[in-house]
Amino acid sequence: MVLGGALCLASLPAGRALPTGAAGAAGRRVLRHGSPERAGLLPAALRRLVADAETFLGPSPKHPWYAGAVLLAGRGGTVALHEPIGMAVRYTAYDEKTDTGVELPPDRQLPMTRDTVFDLASVSKLFTSLLAVQQIERGTLELEGRVAAYLPDFARAGKQDVTVRQLLTHTSGFRPWIPLYDAPTHEQKLELIWNEAPLNPPGTAYRYSDLNMISLQLVLEQVTGRALDVLLREEVTGPLGLDRTRYNPPASWKPHIAATEDARRPWSGLDRGLVWGEVHDENAFGLGGVAGHAGVFSCAWDLAVLGRTLLNGGAYGRARILERESVELMFTDFNTAFPGDEHGLGFELYQHWYMGAMATPRTAGHTGFTGTCLVLDPTTDTFLVLLGNSVHPVRTWRSGSAPRVAAGDNLARAVPVRPARGRTAWFSGMASATTATLALPTLDASRGGARLCCAVWWDTEPRSDELVLEASADGGATWQPVPFTTTRPGEGPQRHPDGVVTGFSGRAWHRIEAAFPAARQLTVRWRYTTDSRYVGRGAYVGAQRVEAGREVLFDEARPADAARIEAKGWTATAD
Repeated sequence: MVLGGALCLASLPAGRALPTGAAGAAGRRVLRHGSPERAGLLPAALRRLVADAETFLGPSPKHPWYAGAVLLAGRGGTVALHEPIGMAVRYTAYDEKTDTGVELPPDRQLPMTRDTVFDLASVSKLFTSLLAVQQIERGTLELEGRVAAYLPDFARAGKQDVTVRQLLTHTSGFRPWIPLYDAPTHEQKLELIWNEAPLNPPGTAYRYSDLNMISLQLVLEQVTGRALDVLLREEVTGPLGLDRTRYNPPASWKPHIAATEDARRPWSGLDRGLVWGEVHDENAFGLGGVAGHAGVFSCAWDLAVLGRTLLNGGAYGRARILERESVELMFTDFNTAFPGDEHGLGFELYQHWYMGAMATPRTAGHTGFTGTCLVLDPTTDTFLVLLGNSVHPVRTWRSGSAPRVAAGDNLARAVPVRPARGRTAWFSGMASATTATLALPTLDASRGGARLCCAVWWDTEPRSDELVLEASADGGATWQPVPFTTTRPGEGPQRHPDGVVTGFSGRAWHRIEAAFPAARQLTVRWRYTTDSRYVGRGAYVGAQRVEAGREVLFDEARPADAARIEAKGWTATAD
């Protein structure tokens, strides 16, 4: 990927479009609040996004998932949703004997506002990664360079071959974390890192680790001669005008910051009491609040500007912080050897467990332990920020990522899918743990040569959720899969001998063709099946037509034929 530290674009995977905003001055569009319609989003889905988020203010399943949150969603240059819910500061302590929060008097509780500032936790890693990609772009850092070339002490304990890329993609072999905060001095903390041995040989496994970004911080400070917080201010937040994003916020910000945890042993590594206005992460706190893995504070609007900058290809308004080719590195999967752990430089890719139905092979994002996340989908030019204080008053109250998934599902649903032909198409819905069927009326195909032609659009959780074409010759008593071919405009046909499509179709309509054996009572149906975990955007079917030679056995364009379709779980929609 690099030659002497400079980007070598010829080695990028072929056929991948760079992330772009739509038009505007060289793709430098800036954000403005506007209506869902202006953003090209469906208002009802955004209303559901807020309603679903509010349910997690209650038992989820026993305790609230968060005390409050700020939700922001948009498309292109329009922020169509920017909604605070719940409380930024609700509790003064946690009572472990009763497993309850000690609430502040109502007049001392602070509600969330649009501008509430959050401890981003591991979303901070995106800023560190961006700063590293800047240095790669400028030639001061080599993507495939050995970390020990910049930090000689890093070579200890078998780490001599770890590369900068492996830090950025969490393939260095480091364990998830070590308690650096137990070491009393900064020098002793560094010694712990120098002497830490990888659990796996570098490059042989994916293992998410805070130590990767702490090490990258040390590299950046070495090659630039500037502290990480100075780099952040001079290279990112200053140029982009992110006035509410920084390490170590001043005391004057405290009334505008969401509180985190009543940090006490044994659930915390340190006894600190209610953490409010200081970094929550113990290692970041031990490093003085400035760390590569955690410590950045920000608000929803500033994160949206960062996301818009990357979707623009590295520019925002008159500022450019990265070249478009550099942004591509952050959206390109370097972990093809580790399916399920797709990763660009800093960004996670294609992760349904928190992106929900926004997840595509190009969707990039990150989460933070305090309840934060940022998700960017270049295929639809959409962005989602969910900032919650889910460790307030204690980290043990929340589990999983259900609010993030629900928000991602709803924003994905808000992006309309226009019918391939006609006014409506059949939509499978986005329910989990379900089977939906769409059956044509029984046809007399006894003369043989019957063929189906239609349009299909699908986006499902890969391998887990499927759209299957089936046929029955005995009135629906038994069903058999039907092989078919799919053709996307501008591409050659793809065969599906098992009669199944799953995963990502490119958010585009495909022409479907399938042949059936002769049968006097032929029934054809689409079956959409999902598991109990996550879903994609679903499936759409339209313009169905069955011919046998010159005879038209069924044509959905004819109202009488369309009325005979039997839909169970599917709905006709114009989106």
